[in-house]
Amino acid sequence: MGRTDTATTPRVRRVAQVAVSAALVGVIVWFVLRQFADLSEVTAVIRDLTPAETAVLVVAAVWNLLTYWFVVVVATPGLRLPQAAVLTQSTTAVSNAVPAGGAVAVGLTYTMLSSWGFSRSRGTLFVVVTGIWNNLVKLGMPVFALAIVALRGERDAGRTTAAVVGLGALVAAVALFALVLRSGTFAARAGVTAGRWASALLRLARRGPVHGWDLAVVKWRSRVVGLVRHRWLALTTSTLVSHLSLYLVLLVALRVTGVPDSAVGWAEVLAVFAFARLVTAIPITPGGVGVVELALIAGLTGAGGDDARVVAAVLLHRLLTFVLPICVGALTYLYWRRNRSWRDSAPPLSDSGTVVRP
Repeated sequence: MGRTDTATTPRVRRVAQVAVSAALVGVIVWFVLRQFADLSEVTAVIRDLTPAETAVLVVAAVWNLLTYWFVVVVATPGLRLPQAAVLTQSTTAVSNAVPAGGAVAVGLTYTMLSSWGFSRSRGTLFVVVTGIWNNLVKLGMPVFALAIVALRGERDAGRTTAAVVGLGALVAAVALFALVLRSGTFAARAGVTAGRWASALLRLARRGPVHGWDLAVVKWRSRVVGLVRHRWLALTTSTLVSHLSLYLVLLVALRVTGVPDSAVGWAEVLAVFAFARLVTAIPITPGGVGVVELALIAGLTGAGGDDARVVAAVLLHRLLTFVLPICVGALTYLYWRRNRSWRDSAPPLSDSGTVVRP
């Protein structure tokens, strides 16, 4: 009886999480539609799209899917592009569709890489490096966007303050990362400091302190430094292209639904997009669904976009960048489960992080 209850509890908790997330998403989406536009007007805007406009939108969406594959290839020496495609789409689908999907996606990442012969340490290297680069770009984009808006003559105190604070945070993050990579001693000190902060926070929850973070950071540094030294430019470029491609889908959706540059300029769209992306750092719902839509619609209509056209553009954008990857990811996951012919040993790495060829 006890075993059955123990096995059932996680299942019940998972169902409850899904139900709460679905209810929250429904409330948010309903509020957005009722607050900003009439559903019939939004539908009419989408129906008015020409075949050419639809084709341009689809091309932008497909390009957005492709771009992150190259990030994965760069961050995982020895991984082939088809494997990167399957890994990217499958883990993205899990991350977007499941409550606490980010943690589940990390587990799936390890499982897939292991099936192709990659060790757990190389899986950790991939997760850590891509996480750092994605977060640095995500943090830097609002600063970049606000700087462009200011240079275009649209200055105000709030935007200037946000840009300065964001720039300071970005510089501090990059400097800290560079110092950790440069010095093993500094890495150990950073680990000790981080461990103290974590222990202080855990103490508030009446949980025990953490130990060994200095050794963990030093070990992490030894794995990362070789890859970053040889591939930092490719990592930075491919990650930037991937994030900007996501923005491109939103910009194209706005233009084809009739929101002109004179109403909401490309720089303002970038600023709204960048700040909405920061919302996804807080896992309120899977993939930020509902919350991201609200942030985008509020920002774009506030910038001068027509309500119905903005809502139509945002819904198209999320359909192509949130729903489409889930559908594609379901197919790639099934393909990975069925196809065992490519499950071979991964090539070894040198100390510099490059592939050793026989």
